[in-house]
Amino acid sequence: VQLQASGGGLVQAGGSLRLSCAASGSIFRSFAYGWYRQTPGKQRELVAVATSAGSTNYADSVKGRFTISRDNAKNTQYLQMNNLKPEDTAVYYCNVRNLGVDYWGKGTQVTVSS
Repeated sequence: VQLQASGGGLVQAGGSLRLSCAASGSIFRSFAYGWYRQTPGKQRELVAVATSAGSTNYADSVKGRFTISRDNAKNTQYLQMNNLKPEDTAVYYCNVRNLGVDYWGKGTQVTVSS
């Protein structure tokens, strides 16, 4: 499975961005997908995860502002980010976990100016 993330950029505080992550290759029925982020000198942290069964989980810092979703027909996952804050600035990575294997996309930079 290969993942290609896109949609990052520079936005002012209070603005919105939508990240996309297109998957190529075979993903079997039951899987999880998610978004993580990392800033220099810090560990990669979970932003949002979801399962193919429909459950979702968000970091407390993004609850109510970010929404994770997936279009199975397009094999693409999304992260809608609203009311962005400067502390959301990070490199964002998409992830798919399938059959016990983690797949990662290359990161996309999100910068939120105050």
